[in-house]
Amino acid sequence: MTPEHAPSSGPGGAATGMARLNPAALPVADAARVLTRLGGRAVTEDMLRADIDAGAPTNADGMLNLVHYAAWLVKEMSAGGD
Repeated sequence: MTPEHAPSSGPGGAATGMARLNPAALPVADAARVLTRLGGRAVTEDMLRADIDAGAPTNADGMLNLVHYAAWLVKEMSAGGD
């Protein structure tokens, strides 16, 4: 299994109370929480699912790769999409 396809949560952060996150493979719920905390604006699962329905890329298992998602957002913004 490559790091890109490793699960996003694991026992590594148990000592600090935080699970490890893999930005290349995040469940939609985790991606929404991360983006909300880092972006200063609320990002909901529904917002991410709407983007996925509009063509945002996901991994084969439905998880989000934040780099691929960010690239898709930039492409959409440059094309004049919401």
